[in-house]
Amino acid sequence: MKRKDENLKRVIVDFKKLTPEILALLVEKYPDGYDDDHIISFKNANNEIVEAVEVTTVDTKYLVKVSTKLEVTMENYDEDDYEDFDEDDPEAVQDPDLETDEIDDED
Repeated sequence: MKRKDENLKRVIVDFKKLTPEILALLVEKYPDGYDDDHIISFKNANNEIVEAVEVTTVDTKYLVKVSTKLEVTMENYDEDDYEDFDEDDPEAVQDPDLETDEIDDED
């Protein structure tokens, strides 16, 4: 028996190629973020292990590579930030500010 997603186009998406459409799908599917149970691990063409989360459209299965940038961008998602961009514009999703606050142990 064939799986219903067997004929879908499969696309691996790095954060640099993330579009507003795919980001919106991720936030919709994982509104509280993704956890270890959602992560798929596989080997790419270079035999490197890749970890990704999956979202599917009518014709495509996207495997979006897991990263800190992705987590932060999903947490801070606001669809209004992307209203001036095309849904498939990979330039729209910008790198988040990943500066961490240093904890000062001095009293």
